[in-house]
Amino acid sequence: MLKFCLAGNPNSGKTTLFNALTGSTAHVGNWPGVTVDKREGVYKKLEEKVSIVDLPGIYSLSPYTLEEVVSRNFIMDENPDLIINIVDATKLERNLYLTTQLLETNVPMVIALNMMDTVERAGDKIDVKALEKAFGVPVVEISALRGKNINELMKVAYEVSKQPRKSFSVVEHSPLIGKAYAEVEKLCCEHDVDCACFHAVKVLEGDMLEVKDHPHIEEHVKEIREQIDSSAFDGDFEAMVADARYQYITSKMPSILIKNAKQKATATQKADKFFMHKVWGIPMFLVIMFAIFHVTFAEDFLYLQGIFGLEINSDFWCTFFQIEAGSAIPSPGVWLQSWFGYLMGCLIEAIAGLMESCPAWLTGLVCDGLLSGIDAILSFLPHILMLFLFLSILEDTGYMARVAFIMDRAFRKFGLSGKAFYPLLMCFGCGVPGVMATKTLESEKERKMTILISPFFSCGAKLPIWLAFAGVLFGGQHGDLVVYSIYLIGIIVAIISAIVLKLVINKAETAPFIMELPDYHLPQFKSTMLHLWDKLKHYLVKAGTIIASAIVVIWFLSNFGFAFWNGMVDDINVSMLGQIGQALQYLFYPMGWAMGDYGWQLVVSSLTGLLAKEEVVATMEVLAGGLGLEFMIATMTAPAAFSFMLFNLLCVPCMAMVGAVAGELNSKKELFKAIGFWMLVAYVVSAATYWCFTYWYVGVIVAVALVAAFVALVIRYKKRKV
Repeated sequence: MLKFCLAGNPNSGKTTLFNALTGSTAHVGNWPGVTVDKREGVYKKLEEKVSIVDLPGIYSLSPYTLEEVVSRNFIMDENPDLIINIVDATKLERNLYLTTQLLETNVPMVIALNMMDTVERAGDKIDVKALEKAFGVPVVEISALRGKNINELMKVAYEVSKQPRKSFSVVEHSPLIGKAYAEVEKLCCEHDVDCACFHAVKVLEGDMLEVKDHPHIEEHVKEIREQIDSSAFDGDFEAMVADARYQYITSKMPSILIKNAKQKATATQKADKFFMHKVWGIPMFLVIMFAIFHVTFAEDFLYLQGIFGLEINSDFWCTFFQIEAGSAIPSPGVWLQSWFGYLMGCLIEAIAGLMESCPAWLTGLVCDGLLSGIDAILSFLPHILMLFLFLSILEDTGYMARVAFIMDRAFRKFGLSGKAFYPLLMCFGCGVPGVMATKTLESEKERKMTILISPFFSCGAKLPIWLAFAGVLFGGQHGDLVVYSIYLIGIIVAIISAIVLKLVINKAETAPFIMELPDYHLPQFKSTMLHLWDKLKHYLVKAGTIIASAIVVIWFLSNFGFAFWNGMVDDINVSMLGQIGQALQYLFYPMGWAMGDYGWQLVVSSLTGLLAKEEVVATMEVLAGGLGLEFMIATMTAPAAFSFMLFNLLCVPCMAMVGAVAGELNSKKELFKAIGFWMLVAYVVSAATYWCFTYWYVGVIVAVALVAAFVALVIRYKKRKV
């Protein structure tokens, strides 16, 4: 099978093209030995199947980031049959910088000139023939978002892949270092270095990997460098090579790109004046996020009942919306969740009916244990998918990149940069890739701070907990506000933690945040659906393996005593799980929710959440038995319920995320410190929440204590600085 790789800058449309080419054949893994995503798929519309590898988005092949090293190693070591270089036609000059480096490899190559429809709307023109002549490879105009010319691109790529290509470097045209490059290339050839063109440029600029791999050549190259007048670049040969690349690109642009002289402000520029405003940029983001939560979780959609008194009493509409008479019109998310829950309930009842003649222990295991636990997880699936859908749309439109810049202004005050927003944003989906994404942060202290506060950004696995409580608290009303408040509180706790950590561990200046913003564009339906399918597949696999297995164990421990050979127990309190939970119950008394008859069950549920956060609700459902999850939650006071939610939000995350943190911190000592930090924050915040909202005067005392502690930290920090 042929192997093509996609290479391009971030936000060039590379992933959109990958999804258009591979469709349902795409799968995601990790590159060998590293945690950067590896996306592969198969294109089937040519004479033979083609394996498509989506390389990480990069700006160069220099070894400064893990993504660049991964891409470079693949191209140089894995011998792909062809490189499809995706170039954003709206940012042609900047994108061609990577092209000049890819040309230095011997791999056949095609330039996919993406977003040509946007260029045409702006009134600009690109001479494709002139571009082909300047860079010596075929160029195909495409629109990855609209699927335009995709098949034509692959036909050209297939033909090109059958022909060998001789590498060349634009550096040879440089009047300053062109001669030196030619000498180094000749030197590489004499030493039988494969792909001498690529290695010659890298050795000349002092690339650390090349110096390490070719020490015998480096000695001769030093002599060649000494003959060059590098005073204008302060002896920085990498800067000289970069300047040579841009000089070549700039010299060719007049014949390639013809700009519209009467060009007006683009739609992206107009929108950015509003969405990236320094005053209302962040409030607008919060409003957008609340609108998403309202559409997903609100029982009173558009507040038609609260404002206009509109209620549903018709039997038809009550059945259609799965609500009781006198209720409000639910949001789309609540409506879908109600129907999904109803169908799951019917399925469980049908299975229970078929198992009437089975032994009691088997019926209990399947219906009260396995199916009830899985139902508690899957019944929230519509909510989860809808939330991911909206977040995916915001990301695909280019808005989330703007939010990172908006947040940079605020994050910088807490010792973080806007670049840290991306890993933290990913934690709203899953904490594991969020933690892994901290590799992109240059500062070690900023990376450590980001990892420490990442669990406070509620992941999708915790969402069933918030939904279960939102459906019961306040009489089942204002579910959107309940869920939204949990997410906001997590962010606020993360900010406060970042301030404290900055005063304690991060006294260095925050690195500047530089990033190229993509244009706004409509998300592609196919790409969005594939993204949702990945989330759904991951969730279902997790529910069908780890969660289902744990539910079986929990059911066994809650239905048998330590003398399990005596059979099932009648009272769950004397079961193995009951006795363990009651022994640990007193440790959690200060948080309020561990008190009472169901306190030990909530303790056990929180502990099983360390395996997977979905287990919290699944365990509660199993332990509630015939009483039901809603009955257990209804016995709690509102302060105790919020305390329970906050503890599960802030405490040690699932084992998968703990494993990711262990890999990134690369130190058992630092890992144990992180675990202790999470438990301390969770314990203090949840206990303070319970007592402050139960007794107002406790809240006053806590507030004064927090202010005093913060002032003391600031004074200590200033003294150290002096």
